[in-house]
Amino acid sequence: MDIKFTHRLSYKQARLTVLVGFVIGFLLSLIQIGIDYASEDASINREMLSLLEISHNPASRIAYNIDAELAKELTLGLMQSPAIIGASLTDNNGNVLANVRRPRLQSNFRLISDFLFDESRRFENRLYLSHRPKETLGTLNLEVDTYAFGSRFLRRAEITLLSGFTRSLILTGILLALFYVMLTKPLVKVISALSSSDPRDPNQAKLPFPPGHENDEIGVLVKVANRQFVTMATEIQQRRHAENRLTEYLGELENRVSARTNELKTINTRLSQSNEELENARRVALDMAQARSAFLANMSHEIRTPLNGLLGMIALSLDSPLNAEQRQQLSIAHDSGKVLVELLNDILDLSKFDAGQLELERIPFDLGALAEDTANLLSQNAAPSVELTCLIAPDFPAMVLGDPTRVRQIVSNLLSNALKFTRFGRVDVRLSGYPGGVRIEVSDTGIGIPREAQVKIFQPFTQAAAGITRQFGGTGLGLALTHNLSEAMKGRLSISSEAGFGSQFRVELPLPRHSPAIPPAPLKGRVVAISNAGSGLAELLDSLLPGWGLNYRRYGTDADLTGLAPDLLITDCVECLFMLRASVSAPILLVTAYGNFLPGEQASALSPLQQQARPLARNALYQTLRHTLQAEDPTPVDPSTGQPTPELRARILLVEDNPVNQLVAKGMLSKLGCEVTVAGHGGEALERLEQAPFDMVLMDCNMPVMDGYEASRQIRRSGRWPQLPIVALTANAMPEERERCRAAGMSDYLAKPFRREELITLIDHWVALPGLRAT
Repeated sequence: MDIKFTHRLSYKQARLTVLVGFVIGFLLSLIQIGIDYASEDASINREMLSLLEISHNPASRIAYNIDAELAKELTLGLMQSPAIIGASLTDNNGNVLANVRRPRLQSNFRLISDFLFDESRRFENRLYLSHRPKETLGTLNLEVDTYAFGSRFLRRAEITLLSGFTRSLILTGILLALFYVMLTKPLVKVISALSSSDPRDPNQAKLPFPPGHENDEIGVLVKVANRQFVTMATEIQQRRHAENRLTEYLGELENRVSARTNELKTINTRLSQSNEELENARRVALDMAQARSAFLANMSHEIRTPLNGLLGMIALSLDSPLNAEQRQQLSIAHDSGKVLVELLNDILDLSKFDAGQLELERIPFDLGALAEDTANLLSQNAAPSVELTCLIAPDFPAMVLGDPTRVRQIVSNLLSNALKFTRFGRVDVRLSGYPGGVRIEVSDTGIGIPREAQVKIFQPFTQAAAGITRQFGGTGLGLALTHNLSEAMKGRLSISSEAGFGSQFRVELPLPRHSPAIPPAPLKGRVVAISNAGSGLAELLDSLLPGWGLNYRRYGTDADLTGLAPDLLITDCVECLFMLRASVSAPILLVTAYGNFLPGEQASALSPLQQQARPLARNALYQTLRHTLQAEDPTPVDPSTGQPTPELRARILLVEDNPVNQLVAKGMLSKLGCEVTVAGHGGEALERLEQAPFDMVLMDCNMPVMDGYEASRQIRRSGRWPQLPIVALTANAMPEERERCRAAGMSDYLAKPFRREELITLIDHWVALPGLRAT
């Protein structure tokens, strides 16, 4: 194999070596020329100064004697030097005794010489006698042409560069020859031997070593090549042996494939039969699931309808005059009915999770108001010695995006659980925000949960201990549903508890902020609170009142208020009221448990006195402060109950075919201050709407003649009542029922059996306040 000369290693090495040598030689030549230049430049001054020194004494005598002829002979003698082109001698009076000049030499290299050494140089020597050095006799001036020295320097530089270039060429030739003999020639022999050899030949002969290269890199290359030849021959033999074995194995494999194909045909036949059976089983399972959903819907409707009448009648009976034994018996029956409703709701929700039918809304809602409303509804379940408080961060968003129904269920389950297991102390609901979501915390001072039981309490029908159900009641479904709802919203439910020291449940939900917190208009006035430092009321007032612009201070229940003149006194200490009234004359706001309001005689004796049930909502507290501090007439209050005096809250059209449910709903609405008109079916409801205006329609869904769906559609299609709220009253609590109601044009949905508190919330939400309602 022939290799091009310029591609050989010897050429490349020689080229690189010569290039480096040439560069170094050139640099050394430049250094030598530079040294020579400096020496030549110095020699000009040195020779001229020497000449001046030799001519000093004769010139001094000539100037002393003022001899012009001798001066001319001296200057002509100086002109004998080829470098001097001008010489003059003057006396001490400035008279020129002699002045001789000649033209400069011309050459092509004159420009280079002038650039290096200047065009000419002038030298001047002061003349004096040796015995009188301070007396100047005259001046000897010389003008030197530097080209005489420059031409000499340029010739030497030329010789230096040419000699360096010649040495580089000679070195190149010598290195090329040496590298060729020592490197290229033996490598070419090795390459030729490799090219002529056949690596597939198992009898391949070994490559010979080039003479003199047995132990250097070329010899090692030959040894490695010979070793590779041996290895390749061995591998070729092994591969041939493996190919023979593979041929034999392919023959056996063909026989096995043929047998396996027959087996697969049989298996495919069986799989086809199994697929048909699985498809039949799937259809049966779907039919069973649909049947279960239909069964749950029917059972929900059939159970809720009598439950609504049962609980409604019991609630109405509890409001009538009863003796203690009768009231206790009815209260037990009412509580048992509520437990049955909660159990039915939990079972339905669990069935939705199992069937994968849970759908979440994404609408803006006020989570703070939702938590306060839920706490207010459940406050009746709190023990008398338990203080229930809603603590909402001042910067908590006004509206968040999410499913208000499911969030309410989470708050309700956690709060119900806390109230159930707390007999003394506090139960707090705290709302705060974090980046990207909200945090709901429900803490209590109840019995706590042991660490070993904290894992299983989120399982359905499971409680922390076997005796919990007998002692406190419950089904064990609330926390399981809360855990499932939190995960469905991509949130997280955690617990921190210790037996005997209370519990804290924390839910973090990624509910985006829809609108930020809007601070209310600032108030003016001095407010004093009488409460213990560890009470929920104290914590609530400390977080709210300073932000509302009030001058606020808190004192303990044993503080002496003599001399204080507050605009309003807030307290939760019933025992301190008469002592406080004796000290201050300002209005008093008593915050106490629901049902513990002072009777009329005591309330009149402490007038001016207002009473509010806890948990104290932010808006209710703000309105009370605004009315009191701005001297507005508050809403009339019944002294015996502490509740607002019933007034016309709304004009309600109740569309219900069941007589028992008519009595229950009409009784509840009448006690809430509503004017109720009853219609037995949808057609009658349309007639009632034609006859009189209404603020809201409570519409049952399943009725004879015309059901609630068709009646709602006709009301919306008529265009006469586009803003009229229509709330569905149905015993079907399945999710598809809610969607069916909305599709028919209904505004909201209330499942039977419902409570009076739920009716109040519904009416306050959909009906304008008195005085602002359209007439």
